[in-house]
Amino acid sequence: MDPLVTLLEPAPRADDVPGAFPSPFDALGPHALARRAAEALQARLREGVIAPGIPSRVLEGPDGGKMFGVLVVRQQDGRLGVLRAVSGLLAGRWDVPGFVPPVFDREARARVEPVAEATVKALWGRAEAWSTSEELGRLRADDDARQAREATEREALRQRHEARRQQRHLRRARLLATPEPTKAPPAEGRAALLAAPDLTETARAEALHALDQESRGDKAERRRWDAAQEAARHELAPRRAKAERRLRALDRLRRIVSRGFMKQLHDTYAITNARGETRPLRALYASAEPPSGAGDCAGAKLLAYAFAHGLQPVALAEFWWGTPPASGGRIQGAFYPACRDKCGPLLPFMLEGLEVSAPRVFVPPPAPTPDLSVVFEDAWLVIIDKPCGLLSVPGRDAALSDSVLTRLRARHPHATGPLLVHRLDLDTSGLLVAALDARTHAALQRQFLHRDVDKRYVALIDGPVQGVTGTITLPLRVDLDDRPRQIVDPVHGKPAVTDWEVLHREAGRTRVAFHPRTGRTHQLRVHAAHPLGLGAPIVGDPLYGHADRRLFLHAEGLSFVHPATGQRVAFTRAAPF
Repeated sequence: MDPLVTLLEPAPRADDVPGAFPSPFDALGPHALARRAAEALQARLREGVIAPGIPSRVLEGPDGGKMFGVLVVRQQDGRLGVLRAVSGLLAGRWDVPGFVPPVFDREARARVEPVAEATVKALWGRAEAWSTSEELGRLRADDDARQAREATEREALRQRHEARRQQRHLRRARLLATPEPTKAPPAEGRAALLAAPDLTETARAEALHALDQESRGDKAERRRWDAAQEAARHELAPRRAKAERRLRALDRLRRIVSRGFMKQLHDTYAITNARGETRPLRALYASAEPPSGAGDCAGAKLLAYAFAHGLQPVALAEFWWGTPPASGGRIQGAFYPACRDKCGPLLPFMLEGLEVSAPRVFVPPPAPTPDLSVVFEDAWLVIIDKPCGLLSVPGRDAALSDSVLTRLRARHPHATGPLLVHRLDLDTSGLLVAALDARTHAALQRQFLHRDVDKRYVALIDGPVQGVTGTITLPLRVDLDDRPRQIVDPVHGKPAVTDWEVLHREAGRTRVAFHPRTGRTHQLRVHAAHPLGLGAPIVGDPLYGHADRRLFLHAEGLSFVHPATGQRVAFTRAAPF
């Protein structure tokens, strides 16, 4: 028997074994047989041991947890066993006792990796040394001081010229409004002319000319100042720009060299499929530049080992264990399909030659009732209590046509506009507002946009929550490799803010009220599950936690100004859990 294969005990019944290999991209979870094998590994991890000499606590540090995988395989004698793998390195090791080895050619990698690490490290060092050098620091400081001084002087000059301009405007208006005198005033100089109440036409012209000369003087002063600043810029700015270009060049050189070494490292991976065909890793990606970590995921390691040792893959499961990543989107013990970014081009080739089931398509269960639960209705709007399991709007598939919007259109065939003003997730129940005409819809949308709508949600959190009240500010964006999952991204994420308060604690769970200030997709679900949020998912959350009979999240309260009456209205519907 293969030393890395652990027999499944007790042996499963024939009808418990899938006829075709379940798709690794199935979002509805792994096959029951693979889940059983994964839960056995999870039990071992809970005991605090990954492998001899590697405790589970290595997954609790700042580097976070890991994806683990199990592959149920059929041996040549017909018995079923389990292979185990971990994605990437574990505690700085490629080889973990009891887990399958990496896919790459060790000898080829050993020739490339030390040189690559030393070269890239040296380039990092050069860039870091220059970025912190005294010369670059001095150039930046001198140029920043020059820019600050220039901005201060520019503003002072602007204010001085503006004050003079206003004075000239007043004096010019007085001169133009002065009536023509019967005789010329005594010649007492230009200042007297400007101040005299009555001027001859000649004196008025001279005074106006003097004002024009003052204006030209201010413009000449600005030109002289601009020329002086341009000279100062030419002295410092080019030197700083040259130094900055050197820093960018060093960084660009490092990236170019890194990409070159990465290609060499990718060329140490030869990928074999179920038919025995082999291709270079880079040949499987359209860009010929696989993403970092391609070929090192648990699923790829498991299939490669099985094919190399005459083992037939039966079912695969991958799960996360340890501290969630900084972006969130992973929780300990939860199962996840293979990633689209790294494994999307790779696994389909590896599975060629196997009978593979198509990924299961999500079809929501029949809604609890064929009717809409209407809380309030008048000539302008409708408030609905949406049940869990009913879509807000129809999906693209014909099987996803039933929705709140579909039922609303059937109930109000003459309504105009988009009807629904906002949406709730399929698994979220609670209050929704719809407008029966376009004008009302636009008015309500403005209130949502300007955050004049008060929303209150109630949720059951799957764990203890520290504190009593608080505010969560974690920017969110869609996970491009795993839609519709949302992740926290401080750089590219959109602002998302949630106020919360604890309502009740019982048996390791916490009942919480949420007051979202923004309305991002899955905002409350991510803010609950993320370590920098509440640190525990909402009970029954299949994306960010663990599935249950339902998602325990309910839109309990809704308050806004009625667009037709101008009165503030409030609606509540207690959570059904």
